[in-house]
Amino acid sequence: MKKFFIPFVLIFLLSACDMWETQPIIPISSVIPTRAPNIVTATPIILNPNVPTQITPVTPTNTEIPSPTVTFSPAPPTETFTAAPSQSVSLDILGCDTSVDITHGMGEVTNAYVTVKNTGNLDLPNTCVMLRAIDEGREHPDKKVCVTNLPIQNQVTLKLTVDSTYKEGTVIQVDATSNDVILLRLDKQSCTDIGLFGSTPSDLGIIKPTQ
Repeated sequence: MKKFFIPFVLIFLLSACDMWETQPIIPISSVIPTRAPNIVTATPIILNPNVPTQITPVTPTNTEIPSPTVTFSPAPPTETFTAAPSQSVSLDILGCDTSVDITHGMGEVTNAYVTVKNTGNLDLPNTCVMLRAIDEGREHPDKKVCVTNLPIQNQVTLKLTVDSTYKEGTVIQVDATSNDVILLRLDKQSCTDIGLFGSTPSDLGIIKPTQ
């Protein structure tokens, strides 16, 4: 009697389930689904493609590079420019006066006092000064006076004489030469009386340094 009672009760209970208006969402006989297993593939899993990959900087090895040896070459010698040798003079007519030269059988003569200076960088051998006059008559022996040599930066004052016309204005011309080469020519329209400057120079024919 007990063996038949238990199945009967189970059937009763199962049939009583139809009395519910709403059926269960999950049938009793259904199996609860489980999570699908992860599939391992050869493609790596990228968590966030927008985040740049951080590269750890490599600290360079402190390798000392030997500095090149600097060799200084000696500076080239400075060129020294030397002025080319040149002959140069200056003339200064200090003044004139007139006199009578009986010794040479001449009447009135004109005397000029001229200073010649060596302004070049060469000595002037056989330096001469010659006087001419516009009203010159016979050639006077003292119209040309010379010195053997006029050194650099030296000067000499000479007295020159020409035969001139009595009481006539005398225009004079002076040439300075060295070995018969004309270095300078100077004209004087009116030669001022030397007496206005004191007296006749006392150092005639004396070579001395330029002032």
